[in-house]
Amino acid sequence: MMHAATLGLFVASAVALCGAAPFLDNDMPLMWAQTSTQMTDLPSKDGVVTPNPWGFVNRMSLYRLMITATDPLLTCMGTNATDSPMWGLTLQLAWMKSSGRLADPTSASTGDTLLISPKSWWSCVNYFVSVLPFLSAAQQGILGEDVKVQMQAPEGVEGYCTTYTDCAAAYPDAMTKWDAFFQGLNATHNPPLSDAEKKDTLLGLYWEAQMASTYASAACKDKQSHFYSTEVSFANSWLNLAEYVSAARFQSSLTKAAPFIAPLPSRVLKANDSAPNIADMSEEENRTLATFSWMNYINNVLFGSLVSSWKKAMCSMETREKGREMMEQLLLNPSYATSTFLTIVTGMGSC
Repeated sequence: MMHAATLGLFVASAVALCGAAPFLDNDMPLMWAQTSTQMTDLPSKDGVVTPNPWGFVNRMSLYRLMITATDPLLTCMGTNATDSPMWGLTLQLAWMKSSGRLADPTSASTGDTLLISPKSWWSCVNYFVSVLPFLSAAQQGILGEDVKVQMQAPEGVEGYCTTYTDCAAAYPDAMTKWDAFFQGLNATHNPPLSDAEKKDTLLGLYWEAQMASTYASAACKDKQSHFYSTEVSFANSWLNLAEYVSAARFQSSLTKAAPFIAPLPSRVLKANDSAPNIADMSEEENRTLATFSWMNYINNVLFGSLVSSWKKAMCSMETREKGREMMEQLLLNPSYATSTFLTIVTGMGSC
């Protein structure tokens, strides 16, 4: 098992790698210091809060406001201000920004690098795990009493829901599960549970919601056509990896998530990129791309049975803890063989 101290050292070394995307700034997500700290910082009109999720700082602000509002209800996660599982999403957004994945893939011009393009598959997928939970949090009273929210729509692009009502109608499963997570923040106090049980329960609700949003983001699929097949393949393997992480109920805190974000590819993949032999990427980036690709390939060859076997095995707090240790080894330990992972998973039983 890789312990917390080792993980901390890994963060420091990983983000210092030549070529690694700078997704951290003073140990916090990129441009975190510029984000909104209270709901009144957001624009409003006629008593309705109207955030603009098409600016990087603005979208990151949605996470900061949700984390701030839910921290008092997530004490079972730990005593640090960076223990919320939502920090993983902030780091994903920061990595997407620093690696160029939020830019308009249909234009050669970089333009305003703080803008988030609605034409990018990555920014579209992220919309479902930023805007949808924010609208749910507002609906459930997490962000204040009787707060009404309507997102600003992207100019010239249709298909993005902007209110709780619209998103609930278009993506009912995702919104229902985000509602369940935010409602569960209070529900775990009655009946009384141990902190370990509360943590496991809330992480279960959280990952169910995040994965429901990820499944709903299939609506973004047509936007993959703007990227080379190499990038599309990586994107699909990235989605596949989420199945393992979610089933193990990984606590995606700032410290725990950073080591997994650090070795992700620091730029959008080109036509001839072939891991693990991409010259302008680090050894860690190459290895991560190769591992992601291998996991997706094996799962497809086995007709989805690798993911299904993993999910069946992740059916108790004890097995989920072992699963998290296995994921750390597979993704962070260069000497851990993929064949070892395959042998263990296929040999796992269910509870």
